[in-house]
Amino acid sequence: MSLNASARLIEDETEHEYEYEYEDEDELGAVMPFAELLLRSTKILTLPLDPARIRERRSSLIFLVPRSHPQRPRNLPMSSEHDVGKMSITARVVNIIAVVLPFAGLITAIFLLWGWGFSWCALGVLLGMYVATVLGVTVGYHRLYTHRSFETRGVVKVALTVLGSMAAQGPLIRWVAVHRRHHQHSDEHGDPHSPHQSGNGTLGVLRGLWHAHMGWLFHSDAPNLMNCVRDLERSRLVRVVSALFPLWLVVGLVLPAVIGGVITLSWSGALLGFIWGGMVRIFLVHHVTWSVNSVCHMIGSRPFQTRDNSRNNLVFGVLALGEGWHNNHHAFPTSARHGLRWWQLDLSYLFIRALAMMNLAWNVRRPGADHINARTRIGAPST
Repeated sequence: MSLNASARLIEDETEHEYEYEYEDEDELGAVMPFAELLLRSTKILTLPLDPARIRERRSSLIFLVPRSHPQRPRNLPMSSEHDVGKMSITARVVNIIAVVLPFAGLITAIFLLWGWGFSWCALGVLLGMYVATVLGVTVGYHRLYTHRSFETRGVVKVALTVLGSMAAQGPLIRWVAVHRRHHQHSDEHGDPHSPHQSGNGTLGVLRGLWHAHMGWLFHSDAPNLMNCVRDLERSRLVRVVSALFPLWLVVGLVLPAVIGGVITLSWSGALLGFIWGGMVRIFLVHHVTWSVNSVCHMIGSRPFQTRDNSRNNLVFGVLALGEGWHNNHHAFPTSARHGLRWWQLDLSYLFIRALAMMNLAWNVRRPGADHINARTRIGAPST
């Protein structure tokens, strides 16, 4: 498969606007006929695939932050107009309990079920499927498709999309649209999942936590949501693979069952593989991802000045494979690296680096030292 791609990032410091200009040759190759065959054979969705639109070689994308946003003050002190009021001790305790309790319950269940409802095989399948599908979301859905923080080949794009779809967070195109809208209106009216639009006090904090974590899933989409993903809708490959989401979801449940059955050569192993590598793994991935939306806008440090209340959270920096360094990400949204300090573990970025070492990724974007220093808050901790 031949792919000739060049990309550059233009950063407008006045309006903090990110514009991508890129050219690529037809990257569909042998992948496209197979994807179309799956789409039509399963009869999941029929999409108008207009070849004239697919052959458009150039596209200029302007999104992520409204043009009207004024220039950001640099090196602001710790207190600024962008900070949201501090939560009460009670609200903080309730917030932590709501996040920790489900995971504590899961760990307890593992200990209680060990030996008959859980095993080393089930643990291995759970961890393997967890890492694979989280990388599909963090590297594929998020850093590649939403922010175009690096470029890669069509086969890698398909693989990442399939893995991300197995996480059961919805089709690629809609996921990207929601996340781009989040960056457009972060912690303001129009943000799909801000925890700071539900009032003050303990009840307001709880309502905001619920909305940012899960409640937003039960709200209708913004009428113009798909305007955020016109670039993806131009790609025939992306549209077809995204439309096959139900198929990838089923594969994500069947695959761990097959692995568990093959390793143990038993139906009970297949059942445990389905339960732990399928259902429980989806539960974990969901709540870790949702915690980035909720917890990482409420608890943690803010080393960089941003127009929202995004925060770096060590726990979810690890569990979400680098996504928990959320203030870093909102300060430099197009960066492929979220853990900007040497000690901030970012497994998603390490995966991208590995792809680059194998010549499977290029144009990997990272902020320079000057940009990092310019946006660091005065007196802010380095976390």
